[in-house]
Amino acid sequence: MNNPWKTLSNQKVYENNWIRLEEHQVINPAGGNGIYGKVHFKNKAIGIIPLDTEGNTWLVGQHRYTLGAYSWEIPEGGCPLGTLPLDSAKRELKEETGISANHWQQIMTFHTSNSVTDEEGFIFLAEDLSFGNNDLEETEADLVVKKLPFRDALEMVMNGEITDSMSVAGILKVARLKSF
Repeated sequence: MNNPWKTLSNQKVYENNWIRLEEHQVINPAGGNGIYGKVHFKNKAIGIIPLDTEGNTWLVGQHRYTLGAYSWEIPEGGCPLGTLPLDSAKRELKEETGISANHWQQIMTFHTSNSVTDEEGFIFLAEDLSFGNNDLEETEADLVVKKLPFRDALEMVMNGEITDSMSVAGILKVARLKSF
């Protein structure tokens, strides 16, 4: 399908190690002049759902600066461009929870918020787990790791306790795949 949007110009408004914000002057699909903001992420988004043989999973809780609120989520992180998403998933799971897995399955690819960003995400199911020590980053100093039955995590999604989009999508997908 042909792209009805026409870009007249774009400029970088802001940039740091993780994102670049661009302002685009456009002609919209109706033919009118417009402005569009685009956030380009310098990493891919990675989410992992660890699942043991008893049907338990692990969530991480932390205060999210952007929301000004506490958030329960699946283990998540960034995948530097040029790095395999699976390699980053293994690193993030170990870093945040101390868990390693022998069996990995990529269960989805998605775009986090395609109306304002080009960020691509990947969610993995991790099974056949082993346990060790985590190695948190400085920004994760308040991270809490919680083991719970997967059905409880699914209920947290259904009653609105989990609102993080990667967590919601991943938990719903695993619930469907594993018939929870």
